[in-house]
Amino acid sequence: MASILSNKVLSEAILPSEGSALWIKRVVLVVLGIAALAIAAKIKIPFWPVPLTMQTFVVLTVGAAYGMRLGVATMLGYLLVGALGFDIFATSSAENFGLAYMMGGTGGYLVGFVLAAAVLGWLARKGWDRSVVKMAAAMLIGNAIIYLPGLLWLGQLYAETKGWATVLDWGLWPFLAGDALKLALAALVLPLAWKAVGEARG
Repeated sequence: MASILSNKVLSEAILPSEGSALWIKRVVLVVLGIAALAIAAKIKIPFWPVPLTMQTFVVLTVGAAYGMRLGVATMLGYLLVGALGFDIFATSSAENFGLAYMMGGTGGYLVGFVLAAAVLGWLARKGWDRSVVKMAAAMLIGNAIIYLPGLLWLGQLYAETKGWATVLDWGLWPFLAGDALKLALAALVLPLAWKAVGEARG
């Protein structure tokens, strides 16, 4: 059974794996992923020092569970829906939405979502999502990939006038505690899901 599941990501190990049913499954997964991202962006959990959203958790777990191509397709679909003007981003609103919002301070993080999903999908293909330790490392890498373009983008907009210390105060330090919590959660969820798949097939 292990050989059957080797080199698969989680979405490939469940439900149809060939024919027209496979394409229907992929479309459904992309739609569900976009919906999950939109919902996670809008749910704010009281936390310190800033409210916690589960959006980066969804980005990284979707990337790992879907694989590189389907994960990237989901992120691009999410960005497309947002670009069309739907209020699906964490701080978008009826007054601040669409491409204008996406070109603002959060634009780099949105780019990071796509890159991180691709890397998490690639690491999952290598089996990192089946180990708690490796999945924690993958989440750490994924978070870094989200932050890098996010902070560079913020820096391009504000570093000259506000300074890099302010950029980091806005875009990095307040979110690290929440990201650590989400990292720990994702490190458990994916390996447990694989264990459930193995038991169901066994």
